[in-house]
Amino acid sequence: MYKILIADDESIVIDALKFIIENNFPEECVIECANTGRKVIEAAEYFRPDIVFMDIQMPGINGIEAMREIRKSNDGILFIVVSAFVKFDYAKDAIDIGVLEYLNKPIEKDTIVATLKKAMEKVDQTKIKRSQDLANKEKLEIVTPIIENGFIYSLIYQNNGEAELNNFRTLLGIEENAGFIMSLQFGEAGDKDKMENTIGTSVRLQKEYSRIKDAIKTFFNCCVGAMMGNMILVFVPMNIPGPDDEYELRVSVIENARKMARELRKMFDARFRVGVGTIEELNDLSESYNGAMRSLSYNSSDSVVHVKDITTTRNYEDDYPMDTEKALFKNIEEGNVSRAAYYANEFFDWMIANHIQNEKDIKLKVLEFVLRAETIGFENSQMVYRFNMRSEYLDTVMNMQSMDQLNEWFQSKIANVCHNILTKKDESSVDIIKNAQLYIEENYSKDLILDDVSKELNISPYYFSKLFKKRTGSTFIEYLTNIRIEKAKQLLRNSSKSMKEICMEVGYSDANYFSRTFKKNVGVTPSEYKEGK
Repeated sequence: MYKILIADDESIVIDALKFIIENNFPEECVIECANTGRKVIEAAEYFRPDIVFMDIQMPGINGIEAMREIRKSNDGILFIVVSAFVKFDYAKDAIDIGVLEYLNKPIEKDTIVATLKKAMEKVDQTKIKRSQDLANKEKLEIVTPIIENGFIYSLIYQNNGEAELNNFRTLLGIEENAGFIMSLQFGEAGDKDKMENTIGTSVRLQKEYSRIKDAIKTFFNCCVGAMMGNMILVFVPMNIPGPDDEYELRVSVIENARKMARELRKMFDARFRVGVGTIEELNDLSESYNGAMRSLSYNSSDSVVHVKDITTTRNYEDDYPMDTEKALFKNIEEGNVSRAAYYANEFFDWMIANHIQNEKDIKLKVLEFVLRAETIGFENSQMVYRFNMRSEYLDTVMNMQSMDQLNEWFQSKIANVCHNILTKKDESSVDIIKNAQLYIEENYSKDLILDDVSKELNISPYYFSKLFKKRTGSTFIEYLTNIRIEKAKQLLRNSSKSMKEICMEVGYSDANYFSRTFKKNVGVTPSEYKEGK
């Protein structure tokens, strides 16, 4: 059965079309009618017609606008325009909307029948194509998991040549030459964060594999391997990031994996742990797999462990102030002069209190810390490394006569590194805000949001928002609004443009909203401001 909607403001035309259709296609059509633009749109939503006979000149919403609105929610409808107007008047609009035929009133019966047959054939072709597409999709749903699983194990064990791997990539539509492995392990939560009843859980979840796979793919664009016992391997294609992007990307992956683990736990009432490997070239992906598996074996209560977060255990004497050492170098990396000085002094006091008899060892430790700090400085500031720049350090330190003198030298070197790092950060943040202001100045007339600017600057929206407020004293929205209002004031004073033109030119699509915003910021409406000037 074909669903046909007749839309015309003249009941005689509706009756005539309905009569012709019912007499020529008595068992093939279901017909609905509408006599206004609004009713046509509403009928299209609940009736879901295949074919619409549409009059152009309708009360309220005209036929062209009604077709545009209907097309938003149903791009498969065939429109046959019926109009008393000359065809070329609406030809361009009709072509844009995708009208099948344009018929001028009065229309002969044979023309209506022939046109409807043509439309029916097109509907049939579309339905056949859709049926074939669904059949192909169904086949892909069966075949794709097999291909994905084969691809993952080919990457891990490198048991296929480059040509074979490229065939896998072509079939799966993967363009990236690198990526990382995630290993998902599931079971029941036991004592001390141990995974228990893994066999029972894997048997229970075997029938849920398809849902688990779909859930994983909502969080990552990835290939999902088969369920092997209580484990699933996942390959996430990704280009190798630059050194400056690696950390942020790792944090993002971990955060996404945590959300995934929480969602899986809620869906399947089981505990999920995720081990994440490093991003590697495809021919080195076994390294990522090994890292992912090593992460899973790490004794942690975390649902997600990234291999780069697993630090090698180091053994120290019981009273060694490891926390102080970590805090010192954390604050050096941040360029925090006062906090770094505090922890440097605290560590020095510990050495004096516990090892005053080992003067040489204290001096060597000071040298070690200064060299480590300066290495951080070379990596995070404008400090320039020269091979012989520290040639006098050893003699200077060893010849010092007092611990106070040594501590003063120690503190000065740490402070110097922190100042360099802090200066670099300040310069960087100043550059970011200058570039942001320039971008806003050049694009204020567009539909601009904070995410657009942060993306342009390649920093996270959250960090950009905080930095922008800190540097400018205004939020992003406040700053953008001020720019737009100032531009509007200039146009109101110095141009003869209409209010609508000015509104659009300064980035507002709604004139009423523009007027309210202007009055809120200036104290008068745009019209009052123009008259006052």
